[in-house]
Amino acid sequence: MLESLPVLDLSRLDASPEEADAFRADLRRVTRDVGFFYLVGHGIEQELIDDILALSRRFFELPEEAKLAIENTRSPQFRGYTRVGKELTVGRVDWREQIDIGAERPVHEAADGEDAADYWRLEGPNLWPEALPELQPVVERWVSELSDLSLRLLRTWAVSLGAPEDSFDAAFGDAAFPMLKIVRYPGSPEGREGQGVGEHRDGGVLTLLLVEPGKEGLQVEHQGEWIDAPALSGAFVVNIGEMFELASEGYLQATLHRVFSPAEGTDRISVPFFYNPALDARMPQLTLPPELAAEVRGLTVDPENSKILEVYGENALRYRLRAHPNVAEAHHQDLLAARRA
Repeated sequence: MLESLPVLDLSRLDASPEEADAFRADLRRVTRDVGFFYLVGHGIEQELIDDILALSRRFFELPEEAKLAIENTRSPQFRGYTRVGKELTVGRVDWREQIDIGAERPVHEAADGEDAADYWRLEGPNLWPEALPELQPVVERWVSELSDLSLRLLRTWAVSLGAPEDSFDAAFGDAAFPMLKIVRYPGSPEGREGQGVGEHRDGGVLTLLLVEPGKEGLQVEHQGEWIDAPALSGAFVVNIGEMFELASEGYLQATLHRVFSPAEGTDRISVPFFYNPALDARMPQLTLPPELAAEVRGLTVDPENSKILEVYGENALRYRLRAHPNVAEAHHQDLLAARRA
């Protein structure tokens, strides 16, 4: 039985051609067999890591009215602050509060068009807390640097799977749709029995998770057992989502995971970053070399047995509507009615 997540050192890519080849082989193996790993040697400065964690905690220490001033029910794009108990995973309540931040863009010109794809409604501005103006520039730098890191990882995966290095570039680039959550899990008398976040697979492409040092709570499913994945100093927890599994024809694995609540009297800050393609992008389908194609296992499904959709925006909108029914009810009743019909 696997007792802890593997640790991969990205700096090996720059050590020598032989070491780079070995790293790519390890990356392919780990994401096929486990789907999760710790990433070190990633090049993100510790000062920036410290800043994003400190500002995250300062936000949650703001008075309730300051947080509710950017509540997500004010945003048709599902941005802003979510109160404890107002998000669902697999139909059950998650016990956390959070801010959702996306690509800072104007409302898409096609958002209200009769023939436009519904997912364009997700494109628009963020809600920033006036009481903490320092947050926005640090978050924007964080998103920029993690986007660069994520694209480097995708290029590395492409080569490891026998594809051209730039296989994913066109689907991402300037039109990529990264998303960031800043999350606080309050303590619960139920502790490990409480649902911080219910078990799920990520519906996008790639996730880089930062957790406060010394904190635990994340668990990853492997061969029917749950593996604890506590914070590792200076490391990101990395996992792939369902759209990357789709791109690899099921060779790579999007893995079930969950977060249990911290013990009563404690809490936990985490900052998951989701790197995804443009809303209208279809994830490129890789043609695997014969030796890898022979090991393809087929696609998995999420806990609700939902088909993985090829266009990223359709996946993203589906997730948002079911995870945040209060926002959907406030701004997208027509979509809810269409899905009930």
